[in-house]
Amino acid sequence: MYSKCGKIYYAAKLFDEMPMKDTVSWNSLISGYVRIGEFEKGFNAFKRMRGSALNRFDRATLTTILSVCDKPSMLYVCKMMHSLAFLNGYGMELSVGNCLVTCYFKCGCSGSGKRVFDEMCERNVITWTAVISGLAQSRLFQESLGLFFEMCHGDVEPNSLTYSSSLTACSGLRVPREGRQIHGLVLKLGLESDLCIESSLMDMYSKCGFVEDACQIFDSAREIDEISMTVILVGFAQNGLEDEALQVFIKMVKAGIKIDANMLSAVLGVFGTDTSLSVGKQIHSLVIKKNFSSSLFVNNGLINMYSKCGDLTESISIFSQMEERNAVSWNSMIAAFARHGLGFEALKLYEGMSLEGIEPTDVTFLSLLHACSHIGSIQKGMEFLKSMSKLHGINPRLEHYACVVDMLGRAGLLNEAKNFIESLPMEPGVLLWQALLGACSIHGDSKIGQYAADKLQLAAPESSTPYILMAKIYSSEGKKAERANVIRKMKEMGIKKDTGLSWIEIKKEVHKFTVDDRIHPQHEIIYDTLGHLFWVMKEEGYVQDKCYSVNDFGQETEFEYLTI
Repeated sequence: MYSKCGKIYYAAKLFDEMPMKDTVSWNSLISGYVRIGEFEKGFNAFKRMRGSALNRFDRATLTTILSVCDKPSMLYVCKMMHSLAFLNGYGMELSVGNCLVTCYFKCGCSGSGKRVFDEMCERNVITWTAVISGLAQSRLFQESLGLFFEMCHGDVEPNSLTYSSSLTACSGLRVPREGRQIHGLVLKLGLESDLCIESSLMDMYSKCGFVEDACQIFDSAREIDEISMTVILVGFAQNGLEDEALQVFIKMVKAGIKIDANMLSAVLGVFGTDTSLSVGKQIHSLVIKKNFSSSLFVNNGLINMYSKCGDLTESISIFSQMEERNAVSWNSMIAAFARHGLGFEALKLYEGMSLEGIEPTDVTFLSLLHACSHIGSIQKGMEFLKSMSKLHGINPRLEHYACVVDMLGRAGLLNEAKNFIESLPMEPGVLLWQALLGACSIHGDSKIGQYAADKLQLAAPESSTPYILMAKIYSSEGKKAERANVIRKMKEMGIKKDTGLSWIEIKKEVHKFTVDDRIHPQHEIIYDTLGHLFWVMKEEGYVQDKCYSVNDFGQETEFEYLTI
């Protein structure tokens, strides 16, 4: 009673006064310590119990201690309990086996967890759920989903947590077909209103690109919790529906729904360069009001939000005031400097990150390579690329290689950039050819540009980028016939140019514009003002550059591309 009520002092005092103690007495004391987080005292009690000649631990003792082995630093305890279970005849006990499977996965040792599962003679729904969930959380999605379907063909019925874990595996694999099959099973069993399953379904549909299905589940849910709201916000953000995510969040706040740190972190993640800074500041005010200013994840989100909305000073201020920082904090700040063209500051901050003993991630190197590209530090950039695998065991992704191509291209080393792509041990793909073609458009090189454009057309046949950039390159070289041929070919292929977009925020409202825009309610006043400014600029000596004064590859636009 004292142990379960958290009064461990009285429990321990009473225990010490007992003239006779049995296994249940020891287990009650150990459980009491473990329950309030005093693992060291609980483990010391276990050692005293083992030293007692009269008492012997049982499976309840083992499962009590294993229940707190939930992080990599506790792996040695998990292995110790496993050995004791085996030596004392508890290796085949179902409850002990279930705990061992769970612990090994939580301690980051998925191989041992799967091995225990394979060796178990008896398995129940807890056993299957533990391994399916553990594999999914360890990002071994294929194995997790395979075991789930194996379980479905066996004698043990899955429970709601099993279905939720299998949906997590579908999210990781981006397999909507299997996800819909599991959704069908859930509907047949009447489990669709389970909060965990609803959240998992929304997450699966969002990550697979079916946002409407995710919204339908969200709208039809009988009860919405913080997890569900966080999932739908992240889902909107992942699918580029930033405005929708902000509108949902604003409705939640107005409806008086409890806002937690995870929700704030999720909504801060939707902010981009065209999102309202004033809305971001309002959310920052809400962070302060709700006392989440010390939340690591929220602060990381604020750094990203302010830097993407153009307020680098505020990002620096938040980073400087953080009492705790992780790799994401440093990555966010390095990316902020790189985003604002302050490459040297980004490199200097990385040095500070190294001195703090924070291990860089692949995201860190993306920002560093981006910074090197903008300051023209090719040698430093190549050193970073080599150090990824040699010093940190990180395999570069296509995004890293694209940054290197951009870095070489910006410096005018187009042949070197081309040779770099051709020397890669993998298929280059769209990102790299696009980076090379972009560099050719900067320097006006139609020879390498045409080579990159041909490769890009093969990789992305429906993309307008190779046509647009080649037309620009030919214009810069004065090759009107070649340029006209590119535009004609693009029209014949039925490929349309993506509409360019600009925006400005005035009085907490973001105004977006496209070329030749007539949608804005004040467009007549705007065009009158532009017309007046156009003639003033001409009188000051500005001349329109005809090479770039083309809208939609055919119609000239009066106010575009003025140059001195």
